[in-house]
Amino acid sequence: MLEETLTYALIKVMKSHRNQLAAELGPLGLHAGQELLLNQLWRQDGLCQGELITRLGVEPPTVTKTLQRLERAGLVRRAPDPGRARVTRVYLTDAGKALQKPVEDIWNRLDEELLRGFDADERGLLARLVRAIPH
Repeated sequence: MLEETLTYALIKVMKSHRNQLAAELGPLGLHAGQELLLNQLWRQDGLCQGELITRLGVEPPTVTKTLQRLERAGLVRRAPDPGRARVTRVYLTDAGKALQKPVEDIWNRLDEELLRGFDADERGLLARLVRAIPH
């Protein structure tokens, strides 16, 4: 039975977690997944679309659509690269920069909820095991 597999259990946990994340991000004006792109810009502002695609491991249309939505929301702006005419860079606006702490707080709070009931050793073991899963 599929319900008895680890894959099934992981998918159920991830769906529930993603739904919680979406509910938390909604009041910030974000859809789940958009914060992952913003996170790349919080780490290094001014990336080009190709760099975002590589770092996120997604298809080009996904990044294009996400950037369009974030730009309409006033969270990012695109500008030509002064040294490379065919390259467009993506920059955070002040509004986009201001979302970093609230988004990080949400992710940290969801981590705490996910790990509630586990002691420190179990938390460390779970983190190591999940990070060791090939993806």
